[in-house]
Amino acid sequence: MDAGYIVLGILGVIVFLVFLGAKTVPQGHEYTVERFGKYTKSLRPGFNWITPVIETVGAKVNMMEQVLDIPEQQVISQDNATVTIDAVCFYQIVNSAQAIYEVNDLERAMQNLVMTNIRTVLGSMDLDEMLSKRDQINARILGIVDEATNPWGVKVTRIEIKDILPPKDLVDAMAQQMKAERLKRANILEAEGFKQAAILKAEGEKEAEIRQAEGERQAAFLEAEARERQAQAEAAATNMVSEAIAKGDIQAVNYFISQKYIDALTEIGKAENSKLVMMPLEAGSVIGSIAGIAEIAKAVKS
Repeated sequence: MDAGYIVLGILGVIVFLVFLGAKTVPQGHEYTVERFGKYTKSLRPGFNWITPVIETVGAKVNMMEQVLDIPEQQVISQDNATVTIDAVCFYQIVNSAQAIYEVNDLERAMQNLVMTNIRTVLGSMDLDEMLSKRDQINARILGIVDEATNPWGVKVTRIEIKDILPPKDLVDAMAQQMKAERLKRANILEAEGFKQAAILKAEGEKEAEIRQAEGERQAAFLEAEARERQAQAEAAATNMVSEAIAKGDIQAVNYFISQKYIDALTEIGKAENSKLVMMPLEAGSVIGSIAGIAEIAKAVKS
């Protein structure tokens, strides 16, 4: 009877020790193992065995990437502008032993480290640089913080500045400045448009004048050429009539008289101030002159 209790007691102790020694670590975590208070190893995800009573689990460490929210803080820029900065930090523990035994309260230490470096980096910049070079600010702070946290077994993957908020009066002044700058650019563009339009108009007028001068020149040339040909024709007709007169043909004289007579009548008819013209007109003489012209034309043709 007593032997049975002893066996049951031994079995219970064995089961209890097995329960104490068997450890299951979830994915994305590591457990540190301490032997009499001293770190010995880290347990990886899965089933693990430690020596019961002698070894114990020291800390359960999250090895996944984590987000650390950085509280808002006020920073004075190099040009004495007070701005409110809000940031966030992404980090991952790569060495569980260093994260537990090299620093006390890792998150608080990282939070203060990031805040200090934000003040250092942004305090050395002007307000315009803060607002326009956010990527450079993030990269610079990331490099400093990542190097500082290497002994803690931490890899800082990203540090992002979420907001840079200047005071309200400064925001209003910046809005007025931006409005003035936009109006200035609009006025410049409008002036450039007027200037370009004036240039194009002047070039068009110049081109039109050139083309008009070319046209007038061509017309004058053609008119001169026409007058030259007319003079040549009149000279030829005069020579022909002169030869006819020399041969004793009286019809040639009638031709000249009829031509001048008809030209005079044409000019009188073109006058604007002539409403009614009364003149003696001998139709037989005109008909005779026309007949003389016809006789000359037949002579030339024969």
